[in-house]
Amino acid sequence: MPQTTMETDKKLPKGLLSFRRVLIILAHVGCFFVAMTLAFTLAFAYGDYSSRRRLVFQLPLLFVVALPIKLIVFGWLRQFRGWWRYVGLTDLLLIVKASLISLILLLVVWYGHIYYGAKVISPKVFEDVSRKLEIYDTLRTDSVTAEERTKYSKKYANLKGLNDILQVAQIPVVGKQRQEHPAGSRQRQETEELYIELNDVKRSIEGVLVLDFFAVVIVLSALRMMVRLYHEEFFSETRGTARRYLIVGAGNAGEALLREMLRRKDVQYDVIGFIDDDRHKQGMSIHGITVLGTVEQLPAICEKNDIDEIAIAIPSATRKQLRHVVQICQGTKLKFSTVPSLTDIASGKLQVSQMRNVDINDLLGRDVVQLDLSKIETFLKDKVILVTGAGGSIGSEMCRQVCSFGPKLLLLVEQAENPLFFIERELRRKFPDVPMQAVICDIGDKVRVDQLFKDAKPQVVIHAAAHKHVPLMEGNPGEAIKNNVVGTRNIANAADTNGSTDFVMISTDKAVNPTSIMGSSKRIAEMYIQDLNNTSDTHFVTVRFGNVLGSNGSVVPIFNKQIAAGGPVTVTHPDMTRYFMTIPEASQLVLQAATMGQGGEIFLLDMGEPVKIVDLARELITLSGFRPGEDIEIEFSGLRPGEKLFEELSIEGEDMIPTHHPKIAIWKTIAKDRETLRSKIENIVAIAPTQDRVKIVAAIKELIPEFIGKD
Repeated sequence: MPQTTMETDKKLPKGLLSFRRVLIILAHVGCFFVAMTLAFTLAFAYGDYSSRRRLVFQLPLLFVVALPIKLIVFGWLRQFRGWWRYVGLTDLLLIVKASLISLILLLVVWYGHIYYGAKVISPKVFEDVSRKLEIYDTLRTDSVTAEERTKYSKKYANLKGLNDILQVAQIPVVGKQRQEHPAGSRQRQETEELYIELNDVKRSIEGVLVLDFFAVVIVLSALRMMVRLYHEEFFSETRGTARRYLIVGAGNAGEALLREMLRRKDVQYDVIGFIDDDRHKQGMSIHGITVLGTVEQLPAICEKNDIDEIAIAIPSATRKQLRHVVQICQGTKLKFSTVPSLTDIASGKLQVSQMRNVDINDLLGRDVVQLDLSKIETFLKDKVILVTGAGGSIGSEMCRQVCSFGPKLLLLVEQAENPLFFIERELRRKFPDVPMQAVICDIGDKVRVDQLFKDAKPQVVIHAAAHKHVPLMEGNPGEAIKNNVVGTRNIANAADTNGSTDFVMISTDKAVNPTSIMGSSKRIAEMYIQDLNNTSDTHFVTVRFGNVLGSNGSVVPIFNKQIAAGGPVTVTHPDMTRYFMTIPEASQLVLQAATMGQGGEIFLLDMGEPVKIVDLARELITLSGFRPGEDIEIEFSGLRPGEKLFEELSIEGEDMIPTHHPKIAIWKTIAKDRETLRSKIENIVAIAPTQDRVKIVAAIKELIPEFIGKD
């Protein structure tokens, strides 16, 4: 998480922040001086007394020349900006770069002095220094006492350091002079000795400059790392109260997450160790944090190390892998968080450090659905789209999906005013350029439906409105017929009459061999629009799928409320099994299936693997940081009226026709005679207002023999 300037200000003395850059420059000046002192010390560490004394004059002179060059270079590379507490490898590489450029420039200046210094420096300067050297040399030679000899020796050595640097500019001249004297002559020998001495000085200074390069890198890097270490290890506003973390995944994402956590000790991160199934990583250390074991060992490791939270740092982890981690930790009071997906990280949308809590969608959802967006765009763009049940879980998501494809007009049809009010506000905020109209309409009201279609002339109808709660419909069977059968008939007939091109009805897995009034009412609606397709210019298709995670009235929000209340979590039966799909995935596949239809098909969506409801309850309790059966009890309440233990929804089998999309299939059905179908539907509709369950069930069984609901 990024740190604000306000947070940083709290860690600096009052008023100091305004002088921060000046302080940084002064710190660099100090580091440059220390580095050059170290360079001189190392260069003359094994020299004689006279050589070591020379640095008293040479060091200040070289430092005065080097300082402006280094300040300019380091300033050019923005080394006097930024916060040292966030120093990283990039900053250290910039220090190396700035030091290297400074070394190159100093060598240029040095060689410029060697070859052109004699032309720039006045001869009088050379004469004055030489004369003083002769004086001090004479004085120290003629000194009687040891104290005087030491005094004049120091002055001679110090002045000799200055003279050496000045005399280096005479190298080209001395080099020519030695060639002018005959070999073996005393003048030639004296000139050779001077030439060698001057070159020794030249190489010594070059050695100092190279050593200074390394010293600057080491000293500046050490200073910055000390500042970061201070903030990360010795300064923490919440020291002692940090949550104890265990990171699952000792790969690149785990390392990046750890680095961020170590940097942000002030937000209560205390990383205890890594978990990884790679046996080669066991016992290894990353930034001082050890890989403690494998996923199977998680409970024991968490108990031993008093872990509070598990951070799953595997962006490529499948839902099955995430679920396995949570299931392994059932019975422990742990929180779970995860890093963003690889898609979000690669796109730059999110960073590894932007963790979030693991939720049930992570465990039961599936991989990202691959869609043919061009076909969906052709299906929806610049068309008038009508969505019934627009305020419901599926209907509202269908509206969101539709808006992203640029419809000409979106009609949000809903009977309940509050859900309609909220979804309209959301869509207008997110999609201000999409024209839309909120319509209060009871789909059971034929007059209102006909008038709406006559005025709006929708081209595509997505019919999501339905009564869906099985136990409620068992107690109110006539309402299921009125809404799911009569309402669908009204919408379908209006679409047919007013020339809609496409009609998509959203159905349910409960329509397969139905055991409930709700399931059978949806099956009747399927049969009606499939028959209507035979004589209509409108393409009518049906899409079936199972439960969606987080939909209104589904088990997930119910369980979450029960957990928040302290339990118990109620499950109808230990063997109750259901298919689950996320709302966005279901909505996307509905649109994809709609583009495939020629008319009359019943599409089935691949719901993946079935999930036991009791396992779902345990996982939700675990994700909430509680222990199933200890902190939160699970109670079995018994099957409710109309419920099945197992739902039947498969895209494989003899009665299935595959499509080009791996998650969508077509269910083969045998059409009924229209006259028989409609007369029996009329009979059921006529009985519905009586709410007489026995008569309604009997009428349904005449139309749907496979219906096995209780009378």
